[in-house]
Amino acid sequence: MARRGFFAELNHQAQQAERRRRQQVAAAMRAQAAAQREMERARASFERAAAAAARASAAEKAEVQRVAARLHVEARTAEAAAMNADLVQLYEDIDNLLASTLAVDDFVDLDSLKVTSVEHPPFDPGPLGTPVPPMPPLVYPPQPVYQEPVAPKGVFGGGRKKHEEAVAQARAAHEAAYRTWHEHCGRMHAAHTAEFERRRQAEHDRVARLGAAEESYWEQCRQREAEAAAHNQRIAQFINELAFDVESAIQDYVGVVLANSVYPDGFPVGYEHRFDIGTRELTLDAVVPAPGRVPTVKEYRYVKAADEITPTALPVKQQKDRYAGAVWQVAVRTLHEVFEADRAGKIRSVALTVSTRTIVPATGLPEAIPLVIVAADRDTFTTFDLANVIPHATLVHLGAALSKSPFDLAPADSSVGVRVRGR
Repeated sequence: MARRGFFAELNHQAQQAERRRRQQVAAAMRAQAAAQREMERARASFERAAAAAARASAAEKAEVQRVAARLHVEARTAEAAAMNADLVQLYEDIDNLLASTLAVDDFVDLDSLKVTSVEHPPFDPGPLGTPVPPMPPLVYPPQPVYQEPVAPKGVFGGGRKKHEEAVAQARAAHEAAYRTWHEHCGRMHAAHTAEFERRRQAEHDRVARLGAAEESYWEQCRQREAEAAAHNQRIAQFINELAFDVESAIQDYVGVVLANSVYPDGFPVGYEHRFDIGTRELTLDAVVPAPGRVPTVKEYRYVKAADEITPTALPVKQQKDRYAGAVWQVAVRTLHEVFEADRAGKIRSVALTVSTRTIVPATGLPEAIPLVIVAADRDTFTTFDLANVIPHATLVHLGAALSKSPFDLAPADSSVGVRVRGR
């Protein structure tokens, strides 16, 4: 199970990489991009005009509304043009299924799938990276100072007694102030000691959590390194098994190759395959979409009276020709991709069926309808110059059984031998 999961992931990565490449190519198409920009410009102009109409006075509204209506028509017309640009690109992709793969080397360098370096994100301690602020020094308020009352100049009469009373009061006041100060300093000391202990414990906890976070970070780094090493080990084992003609490895390699063959969104193709080491033949079923799933719009047109964008259907003959052409191209393209990718010559022949799936109206059950049944051997097929072939003629030359009308789901005659001319 782990092996299937590993190669399924390789297939997924291959599909994503090829899809990104195709999207970048499509994004670079100047006509398509220009149509999209014009649609956005016209739509923005209309929105500005509509906003101006809402703010205009009664005298201005008629003119503003006229301009807004004109810009609305321009926006919708540009929208239709953008849709047509997308449609043209899609049909070009479908009509050039074979040509688009000839410029690409379908060989998969398995060594390139190895992880050469593991990138680790920098350690981010977050708030744990900030130490607890140190405790500021404790500063006590100044100690009360006793001030002796000034003695009177004369000692006669009641002056002396009054002075003694003043001294006693001063000393009592000083002693009370001292006690208050001393108690306050005691409370300050206790609070300072408690805060110091709290901060010390908080810093101790922070350091402990920081250490745990660092250990977790390094554990994640070690895990990434281990996963990369395990990945590289599986790739190395895969390469070794291919070298020693392990049947399952050859089959897995074909799966990676086919995953690289990404078709247009409007014409997706799936695969099922099986390799037999005894005969060195690859049995391959390429599944194409049914005719009803392939776009049939000739162009989009904006109808001002109905304020609608309406499609115009392709003539039936063009639909049939495009669909049949795509089916023939899928067959030749698939044979080409398998043989080109197999540089070591592990696969001597391919027995290919290009089919589609449909629901039988009478039973409601799914049915596979073969549209192409062909066998080709490496020595014969690799001599062809595919840049100059007509796919239908190539299949006829190989002795393929072909549907007389793929669009009408007429099945290929599977009773016809398909190996005579391919040998």
